[in-house]
Amino acid sequence: MISTQDWADARRVWDYHQMGHAPQPCSVAIGLGSHDLGVADTAVDLYKRGLAPLLVFTGATSPTTRERMPRGEAVHYRERALELGVPSEAILVEPHARNTGENIRFSRKLLEESGVEVSSVLLISKPYEERRAYATARKLWPGVDVVSASTPMTFAEYVDSIGDARLVIDMLVGALQRLMIYPDQGFMIRQPVPGDVAEAYERLCQAGYTSRLTAAATSST
Repeated sequence: MISTQDWADARRVWDYHQMGHAPQPCSVAIGLGSHDLGVADTAVDLYKRGLAPLLVFTGATSPTTRERMPRGEAVHYRERALELGVPSEAILVEPHARNTGENIRFSRKLLEESGVEVSSVLLISKPYEERRAYATARKLWPGVDVVSASTPMTFAEYVDSIGDARLVIDMLVGALQRLMIYPDQGFMIRQPVPGDVAEAYERLCQAGYTSRLTAAATSST
């Protein structure tokens, strides 16, 4: 059973992961690979709204996407965008990245090699990965403005879309742990974590939502 306190803590962490950026025109939109084709759908929507003239899809495969996306996350994203009417010349594919840092570094290299001048990036991720993607891009691509975006949805809607509430909470906790420990490893800029969010994280760890934590730590300390 997921307690009332667990739900409240999970919503607090969910809200923190959301950057709250208003979508605005950027040089390029980059869709970060994952199991969620909604990232591609959102990228297409932003493209059709005229917010980016070019889409980059980045991602190889992972244990969670290998069966669903055997040709690679970025390739499946591209196929989805083509189905939705995006012309092929408006899409670049980066098929090698296996984590958020590589998504950013490899996409940056691809754009440079393609001769695309980039001053701003519309960075599209899963909803609970917005802040992680933003912090990573700010570290690895400091010369551009970064606008975070994801499929607009509430925490409850996202849980319903995944169909496994405990897994979603585990993912929220794991993403927050990385936000706290990765700056010391040089992977992203440091993001202040409000006290109520840190307390919610600790309670969720103590309640056993730890399957997505790295071995580096099991709490904010």
